[in-house]
Amino acid sequence: MPPLTISGSSILSRTVKRALEVLRPPPELTISDWADQNRRLSSEASAEPGQWRTSRAEYQRGIMEAISDAGVESVVIMSSSQVGKTEMLNNSVAYHIDQDPAPIMVVMPTERDAETWSKDRFSPMARDTPCLTGKIADPKSRDGNNKILHKRFPGGHLTIVGANAPSGLASRPIRLLMCDEVDRYPFSAGAEGDPVNLAKKRTVTFWNRKIVLVSTPTNRGASRIEAAYEESDQRQYHVPCPECGEPQVLVWGQVKWDKTAGGAHRPDTAKYHCIHCNAAWADEARWTAIGKGHWQARAPFDGIAGFHLNEIYSPWVRLEAMAKAFLSARAGGDDTMKTFINTSLGETWVESGEAPDWQRLLDRKEEWKSGTVPANALFMTAGADVQKDRIEVDVWAWGRGLESWLIDHIVIEGGPGSEACWNGLTELLGRTWQHGNGSQMTIARLAIDTGYETPAVYGWARKVGFGQVAPVKGVEGFNRASPVSGPTFVDATIAGKRLRRGARLWTVAVSTFKSETYRFLRLERPTPEELAGGTDYPPGTLHLPGWIDSEWLKQLVAEQLVTVRNKRGFVRLEWQKLRERNEALDCRVYSRAAAWILGADRWSDKQWDELERQVAAPDAEVGKGNVTTPRQSRPARQRRSVRSNYMR
Repeated sequence: MPPLTISGSSILSRTVKRALEVLRPPPELTISDWADQNRRLSSEASAEPGQWRTSRAEYQRGIMEAISDAGVESVVIMSSSQVGKTEMLNNSVAYHIDQDPAPIMVVMPTERDAETWSKDRFSPMARDTPCLTGKIADPKSRDGNNKILHKRFPGGHLTIVGANAPSGLASRPIRLLMCDEVDRYPFSAGAEGDPVNLAKKRTVTFWNRKIVLVSTPTNRGASRIEAAYEESDQRQYHVPCPECGEPQVLVWGQVKWDKTAGGAHRPDTAKYHCIHCNAAWADEARWTAIGKGHWQARAPFDGIAGFHLNEIYSPWVRLEAMAKAFLSARAGGDDTMKTFINTSLGETWVESGEAPDWQRLLDRKEEWKSGTVPANALFMTAGADVQKDRIEVDVWAWGRGLESWLIDHIVIEGGPGSEACWNGLTELLGRTWQHGNGSQMTIARLAIDTGYETPAVYGWARKVGFGQVAPVKGVEGFNRASPVSGPTFVDATIAGKRLRRGARLWTVAVSTFKSETYRFLRLERPTPEELAGGTDYPPGTLHLPGWIDSEWLKQLVAEQLVTVRNKRGFVRLEWQKLRERNEALDCRVYSRAAAWILGADRWSDKQWDELERQVAAPDAEVGKGNVTTPRQSRPARQRRSVRSNYMR
């Protein structure tokens, strides 16, 4: 039998066919269609492993279709947690790897977050989604195509960076930019500026670019995602009532539950009540109704599609759990309530900045011996405000829970041009105040403002040593997670000579501590009868001595937080003076920053217990009354000329 042959025309036909297969455009699939057909959820990254179903959370369909839509340049998702926003981001990345290859960048708040997403989210998805198999190199291969933060695939690549790494943000041109948790990004990527704007510059060469910003919001006026959402068409998800059929946006005010005859809350009875007919929806009815909802914009579309969601929409959250979280947050005060507002309701937290009436503070004065430190105080800090003709210093004592007492108000005449003025400030570092246990207490840390006559402040701080003195620079904005950052080395001019890295500067988000001060001033205090019965003051209580005058009180409440709208119509929060002099408020902020620098906000209960033990019995326990503040880690060697031990 002659050998089987294939004609040249047949070979050519098959070659052309293969070439045409390569050139064939991808099928007309949206991201949600692709995910329903191909995406597999991994067991280590999902509570519901297996085939992806967009219908499980129907609101996700409209968001992913907007990312797929060529007419939408940017997509903004401002939402709570537990709504699947990270999985929508994952689907978008996987879709483009499989169907529409392009240079992709995923930006996380930090490089550590970037590595975590790559290892715990992307890698399991790439492994368990069959259509991605073979398109991304084996992580064990040595060809360099599959690194933790950079992965290549046919037609494109995936770069994963942290917003705190300016070199990563500026490295490559990008067509698809995915920014997750943008409200957790630093204010600046090094010295390069805003990391979101820096990343956006990578997309300018692509006519078909896509920018996706995702985050739970933070503070009103300081939230990136809120500002981006207000620039969008502001879509909300409308859900029809199972009873009357009227569509509505789901809001927390319509979640209601019963109480017992004694007034105790029963979160297990929580239901959603229709805003039109008051019909009560159990969880199952709520989830069914959400599956029939639709997105509706509140503003004209101009290339940016914006979506807002709260946890009430989530098919993975029961209202009983939300009600319990709300009651717990309300009992915990502003800090826990802020977390609920941000992460459960997907809304910005509005800082409380109403100035307390200074005359009402007169009634809160307390009498203790002048020049002495109350027994419950455990350490002291000071805040110094440099003025043209003087330096004003307030000394505050601090106890557990950041309870505080104003110990002294000192005015050193002369100003920064006077050597005698600086000598007086130096002497203050060694001054002692009698503690309630009989020991002598000194200032543990003094924070001094560098906004006026900066070289003189740096020169004095360098002379006395940075162990007991912290030069600070106030910046606007709220940062409750880390209101103080640093220290950073800055150049200093000493006696006309410029010294590189000559001073250590701390940066303080003053808005955070001003809001905290006003919140502490408004705390309800126990009655005399309750105090006699053993009731403690609430954490954060701010105690004012009887010797302080009305001018100082007016300065303490001299500013108010107001909402300012810019020319484009966007709002931000800004502290504005109600009167010219506000030194008492500034000194309080600097003194509070000094307590943060010492680590008081991060000390464990064990560390507080040890500090209380030392203060309670200084002579018997630690000899001559010397007490040291708990330390988080071994301190760096520092040049010092004044003792920082503050119990003598």
